[in-house]
Amino acid sequence: MKLKENSTNQKLRGIYYTPNQLAKAMVELFSDDNTIKTVFEPSFGDGVFIDAIYSSKLFTKLEKIVAVEIQEEEVTKVQHTYRNNNVISVQHGDFFKYYTEHYQIEKYDLIAGNPPYIRYQYLTPEQRQIQSEILTSHGMKSNKLINAWVGFVVACVQMLSENGKMMLVLPAELLQVAYAEDLRLYLSDHFSAITLITFSELVFPDIEQEVLVFIGEKGTKEKGIRIYEMDNLDMFDNIDYRANGFQKMLHVKEKWTKYFTSNEEISLIQKIKSDKRFTTFGDLGTINVGITTGNNSYFTVNQDTIDKYQLKDIALPLIGRSSHAHGINFTQQDWQFNIDKGVRAFLLSFDDRDKKEFPQSYRDYIQYGEDNEQNTGYKCSIRDRWYVVPSIWVPDAFFLRRNNLYPKFVLNECNAVSTDTMHRIKFNEDVDHQLVQLSYYNSISFAFTEICGRSYGGGVLEILPSELSKVVLPIISEIDQKVKDDLLKFVDQNIREKDDIEKVLDVVDQKILVDIIGISSLECSKFRKIWKKLQARRLGRM
Repeated sequence: MKLKENSTNQKLRGIYYTPNQLAKAMVELFSDDNTIKTVFEPSFGDGVFIDAIYSSKLFTKLEKIVAVEIQEEEVTKVQHTYRNNNVISVQHGDFFKYYTEHYQIEKYDLIAGNPPYIRYQYLTPEQRQIQSEILTSHGMKSNKLINAWVGFVVACVQMLSENGKMMLVLPAELLQVAYAEDLRLYLSDHFSAITLITFSELVFPDIEQEVLVFIGEKGTKEKGIRIYEMDNLDMFDNIDYRANGFQKMLHVKEKWTKYFTSNEEISLIQKIKSDKRFTTFGDLGTINVGITTGNNSYFTVNQDTIDKYQLKDIALPLIGRSSHAHGINFTQQDWQFNIDKGVRAFLLSFDDRDKKEFPQSYRDYIQYGEDNEQNTGYKCSIRDRWYVVPSIWVPDAFFLRRNNLYPKFVLNECNAVSTDTMHRIKFNEDVDHQLVQLSYYNSISFAFTEICGRSYGGGVLEILPSELSKVVLPIISEIDQKVKDDLLKFVDQNIREKDDIEKVLDVVDQKILVDIIGISSLECSKFRKIWKKLQARRLGRM
């Protein structure tokens, strides 16, 4: 974990200044809005939004701009620039504190800016307390996962006038991360219209932080939500902001990535979710993260290390990485192949004894770890015995946590274990493991995996256990044994040979979704389109 004293000043302050081009383009969207008389900027940084407003047609209509910034040197610069302007009030202070003192008496027609992206552990105790009060007082959870920008957003909503508008640059994780689900519901409940502008290219070239422009508009009549997808900032000129394009807003704690689909597609997704012919992974068993060793480089080893330290009796078969999963079954032959390739195919499982009670070779390996400070990492250091890895059990199946073109769902046929690069699945007693496996490789389940998961960065699809539990699967109650065996063999061979996965989807869609479940070919093709659309959007960020 990166400690506060070792972090850069920029990271601690969460400062990533908005490009001039973006600030000007955002302001231009409201340059003709005659209802905007007052503007607030909660964290103005180098003053880029103030500059953009000052140079726009919007400024000629304004009665007041109030801007707050915690960094005194930036305040001094901007105050000097606008020292003779009576409309612009530049103030030094912490926005959270400013909010508590002013939100009941100050309301604004437009709030614009780029709030700081400060992690919870880097906030001061006073900031943590204020943010917690802001969130909990509006029915939201407060925890250590929540970044400062979430508190900024909620506070800004409270400072809007009756028909006010909010326009902020926010992390794209707003669309999908679990810790922002309360915020998504809050925003959908407080704005009649929401516009999201996303970018396939990085807006901040110096950091790997995907951002979007969030625009919320209050009003008495709900319009809904819409998304503009752009390659880069140059495409702002193509936005027709007066056009409708809104979809109905669902006031639920779901991800907003679903709004990248059409209204028709959203209706189809909702229909399948309530279709009794489908179930979910969560209904079929227990899903946990893989084993958290605290130090994979020490606890996962290859055959040479096993032989050198005579560790065979405490070594478990391991599927440690996505490249170790060759097909849809992890077999003894697969494991042996990995061993022969020299990969870390074993997980060490020391029992809970004092190291003095172990054979000398075990003690030698433990001593090797201590000599090289393998025991000093956080997870190892908090254990009673640092070398004892907790929560080791053999699952029925694995599901890759991070995926490229598509996820792999793999049955465990050699009593292997996995690290937290994979999720572990333990099926309920009455579940046919092979039928579950066969039920996953289809267009509908693939589409739901993209919907439930999230774009991790670099085009990677990440899915967490709670998200995987919501992925829908067709219920296969009866199937000819030969058809079942042939289909499983076909799917396994396709994946082992790294062939086009859509060949699998074509066959399984027809044999399972159409012939057995009774889904129409048209609906299958629509779900294939949803999967391809969301996959293409994610891969576009590679």
